[in-house]
Amino acid sequence: MLRSCAARLNSLRGLRGLRGGTAGSSFPLKNIVHENHSLPKPCWSKDMRLLFDQMMKKCEDGSWICFPSHKYGSTKMNQGFSAIIHDYFSTASKVINKENMSQAQLFCGSFEDGLGFEYAMFYNDAEERVVCLFEGGPYLQGAPGFLHGGAIATIIDHTIGMSAMWAGGVVMTANLNINFKRPIPLCSVVVINSQLDKIEGRKIFTSCNIKSIDEKTLFTEATGLFIKLKPEKNI
Repeated sequence: MLRSCAARLNSLRGLRGLRGGTAGSSFPLKNIVHENHSLPKPCWSKDMRLLFDQMMKKCEDGSWICFPSHKYGSTKMNQGFSAIIHDYFSTASKVINKENMSQAQLFCGSFEDGLGFEYAMFYNDAEERVVCLFEGGPYLQGAPGFLHGGAIATIIDHTIGMSAMWAGGVVMTANLNINFKRPIPLCSVVVINSQLDKIEGRKIFTSCNIKSIDEKTLFTEATGLFIKLKPEKNI
């Protein structure tokens, strides 16, 4: 999640600015540039495209924002993260392999189109909600014909993490509690509804559920605890 937070926070700051300005001026994002992949793709199913178009309609009055989606790492991104790691993880920065960083890719965007995580995220500031439209590709299979539980956990962390980052800036996942109610069919489209529950100091609490597009089937419920990081606090 940390590997994608810089690109996403940079996009959010460019759209509306972080709530409360909690990210801190020391977060070096201005030189991190990515191509936006949050556009309808040819690989998307009819249901995915329909839901995307419906959410984009809601964005027209400004009540919702479509988060840009970033696929692959870049030299500028990795240079930016070198500074981030130095500020927030000074001990770790001494042992991180720079060559490995140069080859790094964002996990949720490291698959070829249509094979892995296909998603689009939207945010409503007034309601403090993130909605993620998600279609898990064939490379995310667990039990035959269904999504792997780890893939579901990944997209949950990705989604509720957006709620936490919007509220707190640079955060890391401290706890995920997931209840798998029903298996999610492979290559089906589901809707993840996430919300910010409360903030206690540096602790940010979020929750979400995953439902079918007709909202009749509840697949998963989850809660998350994220910790807001500070440059002066070493991990």
